[in-house]
Amino acid sequence: MGVLLLLDCSLLTKHIEQEVRVKSREEIMNILEAFDLTGSFRDAGELAGCSHHTVARYVAKRDAGELVDEGPERRERIIDPFLAKIEEWVERSDAKIRADVAFDKLRGLGFTGSERTVRRAVAEVKANHARGRRRVYRPWIVEPGMWAQWDWGTGPSVGGRATLLFCAWLAWSRLRVVIPVWDRKMATTISCLDRSMRVFGGVPTYWLTDNERTVTTGHVAGIAVRHPEMVAFGGHYGVTVETCVPADPESKGGVEATVRVAKADLVPTDANLRGDYESWGELVEACDAFMVEVNNREHRVTRRAPAVMLVEEQVRLHRLPERPYTTVFGETRRVGWSATFSYGGVTYSVPHTLADETVWVRVDGDEIVAVHCGPAGPVEVARHRRSTPGNPVIDNAHYPARPDGPGRVPKPSNRAEEAFLALGDGARLWLVEAASAGTSRVKVKMADAVELAALHGTERVDWALGHAASFGRFADGDLASILAANPPGQRRSAGDVHSLQTGTSAWEGFGR
Repeated sequence: MGVLLLLDCSLLTKHIEQEVRVKSREEIMNILEAFDLTGSFRDAGELAGCSHHTVARYVAKRDAGELVDEGPERRERIIDPFLAKIEEWVERSDAKIRADVAFDKLRGLGFTGSERTVRRAVAEVKANHARGRRRVYRPWIVEPGMWAQWDWGTGPSVGGRATLLFCAWLAWSRLRVVIPVWDRKMATTISCLDRSMRVFGGVPTYWLTDNERTVTTGHVAGIAVRHPEMVAFGGHYGVTVETCVPADPESKGGVEATVRVAKADLVPTDANLRGDYESWGELVEACDAFMVEVNNREHRVTRRAPAVMLVEEQVRLHRLPERPYTTVFGETRRVGWSATFSYGGVTYSVPHTLADETVWVRVDGDEIVAVHCGPAGPVEVARHRRSTPGNPVIDNAHYPARPDGPGRVPKPSNRAEEAFLALGDGARLWLVEAASAGTSRVKVKMADAVELAALHGTERVDWALGHAASFGRFADGDLASILAANPPGQRRSAGDVHSLQTGTSAWEGFGR
């Protein structure tokens, strides 16, 4: 009898333990609700479908304020004896060990489980390893006029040649500047920085960028060594060039977002449906339009337009030198009246609007680069393939388009010529063709055309002059003959009803 009672007690205890392990939060609430309704452990157990001991246990926990969701009890796994070794490997590799490598090592130690079990265990140990080792990012609170940042992005192709996008960001006002360039060398970088500060309307205290070779020549004991030319640039403008900490989104995340947004809008993709750029000028216009759009719309953080905030920030910016830093731009050359300059005994062209101006010229690999320093800052105006003396390099895009037709355009020098050329395009064409054909008494025939225009109308005479020029009729009386052969009004033409062919009625009696 005692054995049976002991067996029943053990079974009951096991049943209670199973109930404790599998109870969910909803079942626990049903148990407590049943107890509040009946006030009896046994009655509540019958209503909830569990033992009265379970009801008493949860009621006691609730009264003690210890009612929590315990969840299912964790079962022992086949990987548990090897967890210490996995933790050792994760610690030694700084959480870089792969799960398949750990699986091969565990098989050598006698592990008989699957690779899936090892993958789960390695992921769990890596997650525990990461806790407490996370990098803490302190929010970057910017001040007006303090920080400006720049970075580079891959631009679209123009004429089969890759370009770059220089992206600058004034931190407090969130003003963005995007400038397309061909390269990211020292002279190009300084030119873009000067142009950006002229857009800002002043000089910030710091310029922040990556540790690129144009800024940092190397690191010693973790300290960045500045490029001497960049130090001289900072001294000219009174600005300090700093480099950010690697993998630090708080210090340079703003300009990286500018690069991302600029590339998404300016580089042709299937997402923006933008077509390829046919010329460099088209890309420059697209960048200017992008800056106008993003700087005049409300920013999602400040709830204000960057162009509006810039007005307030300009008070905190330092004064910008009128003369840009030009040491890295090369040598000065005077542009002649033909919009060309000479470098190394070779003539190169620049845009015709720079005639009588001064440009800075330097050699960039196998190219000659010309930079003009205007009110808006240094701007690259020409880039030519390096040539040899006696072989000038002229770009037709630097000059206005030539007019179609004859090379010389008639220009009146007296009232008689002015009256004739006022007849229209036909009169101008007649004069050019008549002069080319060596026509005699040209001025007399021009005066006759003006008199005929008073009789027949300007439009008819101009039409007749154009036809005379097309068919080479420059003799005396040809113009009047053309006007007589083409009277005003509707002209007649041969058709199916009226024909100029002779009839056959006269042949009716032939052979009779």
